[in-house]
Amino acid sequence: MNTHTTAVLRGAYRRFAGRPWLTDLALGGGLTAFDVATLAAREPAPSAVGVLLWGLGTVPLFWRRRCPRAVLAAMTAVFVVFETLDPVAGKTPGPYLLIFAVYAVARYRSVPVSLAATALSLIAAVATDLVTGRSGPPQPGSLEPITATTFVSFYGVAWLLGYGRRRIGIQAGRLRELNDRLRAEQETNARQAVVAERARIARDLHDVVAHHVSAIALQARATEEALQDEAVRDGAVRGGGVVLEGGVVTDGGAKGVARIAETADTALIEMRRILGLLTAPEEDLTPEPSLQHLGRLIDAAEAAGCQVTATLDDSLGALPLALRISGYRIAQEALTNVRKHAGPTEVLISVRHGRTELTIEVENGPPAPGHRPVPGSGRGLIGVRERVAAFDGTLHTGPLPGGGWRVLATLPLAADPRAVPRRVPS
Repeated sequence: MNTHTTAVLRGAYRRFAGRPWLTDLALGGGLTAFDVATLAAREPAPSAVGVLLWGLGTVPLFWRRRCPRAVLAAMTAVFVVFETLDPVAGKTPGPYLLIFAVYAVARYRSVPVSLAATALSLIAAVATDLVTGRSGPPQPGSLEPITATTFVSFYGVAWLLGYGRRRIGIQAGRLRELNDRLRAEQETNARQAVVAERARIARDLHDVVAHHVSAIALQARATEEALQDEAVRDGAVRGGGVVLEGGVVTDGGAKGVARIAETADTALIEMRRILGLLTAPEEDLTPEPSLQHLGRLIDAAEAAGCQVTATLDDSLGALPLALRISGYRIAQEALTNVRKHAGPTEVLISVRHGRTELTIEVENGPPAPGHRPVPGSGRGLIGVRERVAAFDGTLHTGPLPGGGWRVLATLPLAADPRAVPRRVPS
C-alpha cells in the first residue's frame, strides 16, 4: 500500500470517526441486513416471523450510544422471544449479537449501571436457553455454543472491552481538558511576561529619560541665572537702565529659559506618575546595570561551574544608556538559560560595538553529563524579543550542531551620531 492510499484511508477514517451516527448506522443496519439476507437464503425458507424476529435482534443498535441500557434490554427481550417461539428450526442467535449491546452499555454507562444491566441480561439469556433446552449446564473448559459457559465468556469479554474503552475515553477527555487548561495558562503567562517585561522597560526608560530631562532642567536654570547676572551687570554699567519686576528680569530670553526648566520639571513629575502605574509596587527605581557591568554576569556563570570566554569591546560605555541597559538584560537572560538548561558547560559571550549596530552573542556547549534541565516558563525569551523589537533589531535563537545553544541579538544604532543621547555630567 503506497503513501497516497494510506493518506486517503486515514482521511476517510477521520471523516467517518467524526460522525458517530455513521458508525451506528453501519453496525445496526449492516448487521440487520446481513442477518436477514443469510437467514432468507436458507433451505427451507424460514417464516416471515422468524426473519422479522432475527432482524429485530440488531435494529436497536442504532441507539446504542444514547440509550445503551434500553438497547440491551430490547435485544435481550427479542432473544428471549426468538428462543421461546423457535421460528427457525435449528437456528439460534446465541450470545453473538447480544455482545454488541453489552459492549455499548459498558462503554457508555458507569460501572455499577453496566454491571447490573449485563448481569440481568446474562441471567435472562442463560435461563431462557436452559429452559428451552437449547444448551446444557455450564461446562468449564468448553466454549461450544451448546453450553451456558459460552454466554458467560462472551458477555465477560464484551463487558471488559467496553469498560476498557470507557476508561480510555475518560482519560483522553481529561488529557484534552488538561491540555486546554495548560494552553490557556501558557497564553496567560505569555501575556503576563509581556506586561512584566514592558514594566521593566518602563523602569529602564525612567533611568534613561529622567537623567536627560533632569540635565535639561539644570542647564536651563543655570542659563536663567547667568542671564539674570548678565542683565544685572549690564544694568549697573548703564546706570540701572534694566527694568526689574519683583527681582525677576523681564528679558524674553530669560523667560523662555525659565519656561524650559518648568516644563522639564513637569515632564519628570508626569513620567514618574505614569511609571508608577506600569511598575509593580515592590519594585524600586534604583539605576539599572548596563553593559559595563557584564563582569557580574560572567562571575555568576563561573561560580555555577561554567567556563566563560568573553570578548567585549572597550567602547561599550559610549553607547546610549538605553542600549547599554537592554544589551545587559539580553545577555543576562541568555546566561541564565545556560545555567538552567545546560548547567556547567563552556560558554562564549561576545559583545561587539560596530559602526551601525550592537551585536550580543552567547553560545554554550552541550549540557553537562547528568544535568537535569530546570523547567522554564518561556517568559525570559519573550522579554528578550520585546527588548530587541523595541530597537527594531533582530533575534536568532536555536541549537548548535554540537548540541549546544546560540542566542544572537542585533540592535541597530542611530544613523546620525548627533542623535545619540550623550550623558551630561551632573
